[in-house]
Amino acid sequence: MYDTAILIGRFQPLHNGHLALLLDALSAARQVIVVLGSAHAARSPRNPFTWQERAALLHDALPEADRTRVHTLPVRDYYNEARWARAVQSAVHSLLAPQGTAAPEPSSICLIGHFKDASSGYLRNFPHWDLRALERQTPTDATALRATYFSAAPGQTEAALARLQSELPASSLDFLRQFAQRPAYSALQEEWHALQATHQAWASAPYPPVFVTVDALLRCQGQVLLIRRAHAPGRGLLALPGGFLEPHDTLWQSCLRELSEETHCDLPPEALAQAFQAVRVFDHPARSQRGRTITHVHFFDLGNRALPHVLADDDAAQAEWTSIDALMDLEDQCFEDHFHILDSFLGLLTQEKALAPDGSIAQPCTHRNPAS
Repeated sequence: MYDTAILIGRFQPLHNGHLALLLDALSAARQVIVVLGSAHAARSPRNPFTWQERAALLHDALPEADRTRVHTLPVRDYYNEARWARAVQSAVHSLLAPQGTAAPEPSSICLIGHFKDASSGYLRNFPHWDLRALERQTPTDATALRATYFSAAPGQTEAALARLQSELPASSLDFLRQFAQRPAYSALQEEWHALQATHQAWASAPYPPVFVTVDALLRCQGQVLLIRRAHAPGRGLLALPGGFLEPHDTLWQSCLRELSEETHCDLPPEALAQAFQAVRVFDHPARSQRGRTITHVHFFDLGNRALPHVLADDDAAQAEWTSIDALMDLEDQCFEDHFHILDSFLGLLTQEKALAPDGSIAQPCTHRNPAS
């Protein structure tokens, strides 16, 4: 028997296949660390539930005697596989070997999982842990479960849950029933339908589309310019001013046009050109649920000049200067990977707590978390 088994997943939501893997991990080791991926992100149809809610789902699905043997460890998405793998390893190490104690032998740790598809390649990032590769435990697919749940017509949520009954632990089913009474559920349904409309619009294309976008990151007096999105997907979330590349624009022209349309920033193009520092490309395949989207972020440093006047318009419900010091607390309000874009330029995560690279402390499955 191993000392520790590690199970990595998003569990959005926890279904019978996940639970089978967890029970296998408990049979293989004295304790289990469940790494909860996509932590701290804003709710979305792909990641609708917080890491605390998912930790509670794990807790409730386990037999009482096993709950104290399971620890949950939230880790954010970094949109950088090597950085994410280092974060997982560091967080696990910090949990198993607190400061001043010896690290456990790698041979005492096993990694539980199965190679479902290309998305399971992360299992190969931890060669120092024994891999306990299992066959697929159930035909259940979380993407299909979420589609059934969020596509339910008004008044048909209970019927949708009835179709999921054989694929979910009773505790997950109860959670989804309660969650459907909350405003977040109807907001996520709107998001799901908006994304489906986008996918349907391109369904007849001869090949999957690749979208090109531009974003503007303006820094001034220790603040950055952000908008609140006016429409789904991401209605109400914080984002950089930006949008899709127009056919007859250069990237630079599109960036300035989007900045003007969404914020009415009163800086002339000449001043922006003087403040321009760099442009970076963000092209992780999973960065946008709309489809393959490659963005070019233009970074402008305005120094300590007076904050330019801004006024929201077009696709922005609000435009606001936001303190850089406040951004860490706004991560779960940021659209898609925009928090990580900000981190790339501003180094937001360089001050993460040592105990866990994502700034969170591992929790045993001994608690229920209130719905938020």
